[in-house]
Amino acid sequence: MRRTRIDFAPRSLRRVLFHTPPRLVGPLAAGLAIGALALVQGLDYLDKQRELDALRAALAARAAAAAPAPAAAPAAKTVAIAPQQAQAVNEAIMQLNLPWRELHDAVAAATPPSVALLALEPDAKRRSLRLTAEARGTDDMFAYVGKLQEQAWFSAVALVRHEVVEQDPNRPVRFQIQAQWGAQGAGR
Repeated sequence: MRRTRIDFAPRSLRRVLFHTPPRLVGPLAAGLAIGALALVQGLDYLDKQRELDALRAALAARAAAAAPAPAAAPAAKTVAIAPQQAQAVNEAIMQLNLPWRELHDAVAAATPPSVALLALEPDAKRRSLRLTAEARGTDDMFAYVGKLQEQAWFSAVALVRHEVVEQDPNRPVRFQIQAQWGAQGAGR
């Protein structure tokens, strides 16, 4: 027959401890001891941290009081740059600051599938772009030049030269276009 526990007494800490199995008393006591030790160590750490902060503040105040007022910074040395070097640097900066995105967008908007771009050669100093391309025929070439002239980015577009590639069995027309981009495109 199974034992039945009848307990009408109200719950209390004393009753819980009385009914706690003896095998749990050891680990429970060890846990409480570790918790108390961690609490003591944490409080000690916080005290040491407050002392350290106070020492740092006192040291900073002492260093600020002992330091003389900062003197005016010495003037930067001027370095003489040769005119040729300055011109080379300016040209490199102009080449690096090319409006690549705008040039690409303008050329891509005007390029039909029947035209193959072979080279884009921008010149920042002259604000010009030399395009080398191939088309199936002269009609496609002239249509492409017309589309480039319609682009607002370019102020002047001119066909520089063209030739029929005899070595290719399709006999495409290879041509070069010189395009100037103007001040109105620079603000885009």
